[in-house]
Amino acid sequence: MKPFLLLTSYFDLTPSFILSSIKGNRSCKLSNCYKWNGSLSSIDEWVQEGRAPCYSGKIKDISENLLIFLFAAVACWFNKEMKETGEIEREMEVVEQEKKDDDYDSLQASKRLQPWTKQITIRGVFASIILGSIYTVIAMKLNLTTGILPNLNVSAALLAFVYMKSWTKILQKTGISTVPFTRHENTMIQTCSVACYSIAIGGGFGSHLLALNKKTYELAGGANSPGSYKELRIGWMIGYSFLICFAGLFVLIPLRKILIVDYKLIFPSGTATAVLINGFHSQGDKTAKKQVKGFSKYFSISFLWAIFQWFFTGKGECGFAQFPTFGLLAWKKKFYFDFSLTYVGTGMICPHIVSFSLLFGAVISWGIMWPLIEKQKGEWFPSNVPESSMESLNGYKVFISISLLLGDGLYNFMKIMYFTYANSKNEITEEEQIQNEVFIKERIPMWFGMIGYTLFTILNTFAIPLIFPEVKWYSITAAYIIAPSLAFCNAYGTGLTDWNMAYNYGKIGLFLMAALAGKQQGVVAGLVGCGVLKSVLYVSSTLMHDLKTGHLTLTSPRTMLVSQAIGTAIGCIVSPLTLTLFTKAFDVGNPKGEYKAPFAIVFRNMAIIGVKGFSALPEHCLQLCYGFFAFAVGINIVKDLVPKKIGKWMPLPICMAVPFLIGGYFAIDMCVGSLIVLVWEKLNAKKAELMSTSVASGLICGEGLWILPAAVLSLAKIRPPICMKFLSS
Repeated sequence: MKPFLLLTSYFDLTPSFILSSIKGNRSCKLSNCYKWNGSLSSIDEWVQEGRAPCYSGKIKDISENLLIFLFAAVACWFNKEMKETGEIEREMEVVEQEKKDDDYDSLQASKRLQPWTKQITIRGVFASIILGSIYTVIAMKLNLTTGILPNLNVSAALLAFVYMKSWTKILQKTGISTVPFTRHENTMIQTCSVACYSIAIGGGFGSHLLALNKKTYELAGGANSPGSYKELRIGWMIGYSFLICFAGLFVLIPLRKILIVDYKLIFPSGTATAVLINGFHSQGDKTAKKQVKGFSKYFSISFLWAIFQWFFTGKGECGFAQFPTFGLLAWKKKFYFDFSLTYVGTGMICPHIVSFSLLFGAVISWGIMWPLIEKQKGEWFPSNVPESSMESLNGYKVFISISLLLGDGLYNFMKIMYFTYANSKNEITEEEQIQNEVFIKERIPMWFGMIGYTLFTILNTFAIPLIFPEVKWYSITAAYIIAPSLAFCNAYGTGLTDWNMAYNYGKIGLFLMAALAGKQQGVVAGLVGCGVLKSVLYVSSTLMHDLKTGHLTLTSPRTMLVSQAIGTAIGCIVSPLTLTLFTKAFDVGNPKGEYKAPFAIVFRNMAIIGVKGFSALPEHCLQLCYGFFAFAVGINIVKDLVPKKIGKWMPLPICMAVPFLIGGYFAIDMCVGSLIVLVWEKLNAKKAELMSTSVASGLICGEGLWILPAAVLSLAKIRPPICMKFLSS
């Protein structure tokens, strides 16, 4: 009965394997097996010992022997799989025990930790520059294609470990002695790298800053729309980034103890990063090597696949990225799998509901709404205007997506305000108490944060109007006065949900400053005001994430602050250079191209609404906006009222809004990534937990690294030799 159950459960044996096993007087192909004389008595023994039978006698009955061999071979294979699974489970149990022991040892050793000045190393800074630059390129690509970016803290910690372990191993093989690579140095490199690529997002290089350039100005109506434009130059972008981003480092320093120690906020990505780092430096080499091997394997696959794809993208809409997976009609409606391993990896890292919300938004918009509205051409909007005009279908796409973003943002703003004041404190464990003692002992003086923030407020009040004459000094002062309270709300919400709402809070500054500045100067003033608020909120929230990681890895808060400052400085230089590289090498901002920069046009049009009011909207667009705003608020209310097991599958309006603008192709990629993880967790939850982040990081980094050579080739006017297109017959 046992062999029959095994046979019916596991059926992927090949005929060649069976035939090679039943041929008489042949040596067995398996490396670990018994010689078999045709009896059934030893099958249980083979199963228990993990061996397969080899037939050495004369075949009497082919059908009987075939079944026996199938039973025994499947049993052997099943036993091998069970042994591997058991080995992983035992390793995980050992890791858990070692983690407990290591946590205890760490707590006992907390009083003799390295001084914070020794936790920051020169090699760590160099590693941060390399890794931060790589992640900035990846973040910029995601920023300019979809605007959806997963939290890469865990990935950065993994890559830092891989890089430093490989580097120290190479030095040791050449006979050069090195100091040990510690969890504190790992945390420091991760913090620098994350701070670096965060500037590409928080600095607005794919949103409000890009909305200032001439191409976005023309897409929004050009001379027919209010406001002016400012071409993006490396010089002023670097100076502007230093001014607005460094203020965010100081704003929450006085409140760091309240957020991390008193309120005990989780900061999910920061906690997950700390768990990974502690695991790397306590679980031994065996499990770490498996993760490194998994990362390296899928990094290579992704990088080579990106190179292969490049050869077929000769001109226009060519290559695998335009493959009509579900047919040409679906392809025209932006429904296809574009073979982007970056977004498959992103889907593996993001919560599953993010991927499914994106797909739901794509179906609602491109599958139902836009075809229906397009039929009203000539009645709802003029038939003689281009599709990219705000007076045509594009106006509905932009403003309905804005209504979803605003509805979701407003609800979560009010919700976070409530939880900020309704939160209650809980009892703490002995382990948490010692972590808190280490965190508080290496304190950053409150006066340091207050003086730093005040100085940058004064500096920016006078410096920013010199860069943007449309902006009045008192508007900048007002923005920095309200920023600390919004930064606290945003950090609190991020600590609970892992969702950084700086974009939505930044819109407060955008609408206020656009309305106050008037028709001629309001658009630029609104975009700059948005940048001031958003950068403060985004950088401060990123710092809180990293302080949480440092809290759990017993890394000094001073180390984390200095690391964040180093990473921010690197990012303020690397991000403008990266954006310039993209704009010179690729057609950034083209609504029909790969790099659509969807949020640039969104922010520009929000500033126009702030200046002109609702008269800027196409016919019936305002009513649709009201409906989707109410939908965004309503679905959040339902999500919070229904049981958690149901609410976790309710779509997220902020994610639904993105495919309204750019289509569903990337949502399909991300859903593939989410489905891979879901199936993996069903088949082998332990292995999925251990390896999924490594695999996803490899997929993201491999394809992301190819962007640099591709950009260089494009600048050198070297074009791919083949254009692969699909046409109707």
